[in-house]
Amino acid sequence: MKDNKTGRFADLGISRNLLEALNQKGFVSPTPIQHQVIPDALEGKDIVGIAQTGTGKTLGFGIPMIERLISGKGQGLVLVPTRELAGQVHASLDAIGRPLGLRSVAVIGGVSQNAQVRALKQKPHIIVATPGRLDDLVNQGACHLRDVKIVTMDEADRMLDVGFLPNIKRIMKGVPQQRQTLLFSATMPKSVSKLASEFMKLPLRIEVAPEGTSAENVEQEIFVVLKNKKMRLLDSLLSKYSSDTILIFSRTKHGAKRIARDIRNMGHTSTEIHGNRSQRQREMALDGFRKGRFRVMVATDIAARGIDVKDISLVINFDLPDSLEDYVHRIGRTGRAGRFGKAISFVTPGEKSDIRRIEKMIRKAIPVLALPELPPEREKPPVEETQHRRHQRSFRGQPNGHSRGSSKGSRGNKRRRGRWHK
Repeated sequence: MKDNKTGRFADLGISRNLLEALNQKGFVSPTPIQHQVIPDALEGKDIVGIAQTGTGKTLGFGIPMIERLISGKGQGLVLVPTRELAGQVHASLDAIGRPLGLRSVAVIGGVSQNAQVRALKQKPHIIVATPGRLDDLVNQGACHLRDVKIVTMDEADRMLDVGFLPNIKRIMKGVPQQRQTLLFSATMPKSVSKLASEFMKLPLRIEVAPEGTSAENVEQEIFVVLKNKKMRLLDSLLSKYSSDTILIFSRTKHGAKRIARDIRNMGHTSTEIHGNRSQRQREMALDGFRKGRFRVMVATDIAARGIDVKDISLVINFDLPDSLEDYVHRIGRTGRAGRFGKAISFVTPGEKSDIRRIEKMIRKAIPVLALPELPPEREKPPVEETQHRRHQRSFRGQPNGHSRGSSKGSRGNKRRRGRWHK
């Protein structure tokens, strides 16, 4: 790890065995958030930590948790908002804790619970979980939290944003009152401060950068572009940054699928990750992106808190996010671990006020660039008939003129999401 003038882990009161485990993984110098959090956390204090995305929060709460667990009995619990982040945190803590005899398990939705239930019966030292699945297993009696001694809520603002508060409250009722609680995020809205006051005892607030500050190593740019010209602008940028690993954000699941398909039609390797894909598909997409089989990945905000691919050099906001704070988390996917990155946002003329709000939040003006000469619109290939459509077509002519299994006049409901100015 790059020296950042914060001393060494050996200066923070960490035990010799844990220091050796950290050294074996190449961790010698703590990041600023780690340097400030670890000593107080080792003393058992409740802590609210605020730091930019990609600054090492996982080890900031992981090292004190592992230190406590190797020196006594009990369990550690880490709550995170997404499956991807759960996998990332689980892998990081397991890599440090396993050589010290600690076992951990990731408890997430989207997959069969059977393997997770078996792992929980072995009483792992660390449980990394999404609140929905953990709450479900607790209700089933498949998981008990009475031995939990230290709880961390990571990306707490996102957990509240996606509606996990009822799950969190039920989970915390099952955790002993005599515990240590740590809460981390890059942003700390009032709803999270209220959460902290409800579940923490006189927490120490540690803030290594002003709330909402964007990553210092990320160069940010804006193009003001009409909605119907976004894809042509993207075509131009993919050609310009032809050797870069690129993460593109879409506001919707259907948009992510369409963008990824159009990128492949441009001749680039591309995959997508969003809520309509199974957990297996999401894992394969992320693994392929991480290993370079796909140069471009298109994602919804499910990925903004769960992707840790260190060589992402460019983030493109094809759509601005619904939540103001998600802008910071999106662009924090590049410029990680001391590297430099770039973030480009496509802004329609009607969204200029949203950019002003972003600039106010990050305390920085974002330059607006002139549009490059756009390539002509590509001719779309014929739409391939899907198996589902062929199946429906084979039942045309059924009584009443409807395909079998359909409902006359049925329509999908569209859910409208609030924008920042609400």
